[in-house]
Amino acid sequence: MAEGNWTRVSEFILVSFSSLPTEIQSLLFLTFLVIYLVTLLGNSLIILVTLADPTLHSPMYFFLRNLSFLEIGFNLVIVPKMLGTLIAQDTTISFLGCATQMYFLFFFGVSECFLLATMAYDRYVAICSPLHYPVIMNPRTRAKLAAVSWFPGIPMATVQTTWLFSFPFCGINKVNHFFCDSPPVLSLVCADTALFEIYAIIGTILVVMIPCLLILCSYTRITAAILKIPSAKGKHKAFSTCSSHLLVVSLFYVSSSLTYFRPKSNNSPESKKVLSLSYTVITPMLNPIIYSLRNNEVKNALGRTFHKAMGVRNCFL
Repeated sequence: MAEGNWTRVSEFILVSFSSLPTEIQSLLFLTFLVIYLVTLLGNSLIILVTLADPTLHSPMYFFLRNLSFLEIGFNLVIVPKMLGTLIAQDTTISFLGCATQMYFLFFFGVSECFLLATMAYDRYVAICSPLHYPVIMNPRTRAKLAAVSWFPGIPMATVQTTWLFSFPFCGINKVNHFFCDSPPVLSLVCADTALFEIYAIIGTILVVMIPCLLILCSYTRITAAILKIPSAKGKHKAFSTCSSHLLVVSLFYVSSSLTYFRPKSNNSPESKKVLSLSYTVITPMLNPIIYSLRNNEVKNALGRTFHKAMGVRNCFL
């Protein structure tokens, strides 16, 4: 297309769930609003409790606190705008707003991949080298591991977002999604995007596969260590410390892999929206529930914090 025929796009329209009847959209709004509030409350509680309770100052809960920060950020980037499109039919998003949303989507998504790998390494050290665990995972080391987990999201998000939004758009500005994801925005570009697509595919594979391999290596060694434990009670206790993390990893990787690695012929826009909901909306809500319901230390700490809060409240009454 000649350059003179390009139309400068100043805003995008998020198609979201506009094809559904108004009644269904209202029901979706209420459902996602409840999920959003539960997500914010659950992850905020995890952060507050792991900071307030001295028994939860171990490295495992330090990384769990980082995960909760990520989940809150992930939700703040996507869900408020989605709720607006459902209840107020505010489907427009500015060019800069779309780029900003995509940037933070990449940033939080990549950071979560590496943070989950770091949490797997933490479990490996705790189970395979329990006597040296406090020395190996000292405050300085875990701060470095957290920084290493957060950092890869910055260059990935910067390069991919800047490159994509430097392309010309051809006037068609309807993004067939409920947020500014790379594939639906890329389909609006009127230029040769072959090199960008190669970069995006390679980048996605590396971001997914490197942490996935690290997690696999950690749990291979963890499994070997657990099998050597003589008592069934000891095996169960060791496995229980990993089960919550394994479940979170499975939810995140299965849903995101189905979204970005399915063949295009099998990937309709509607099915992709449903899959995207699983890792952008549902999984962030489930993570604090999984860690609180399956972890006695967290449940006990929540109880102690609640009783302390009630005691302080009664003092003022």
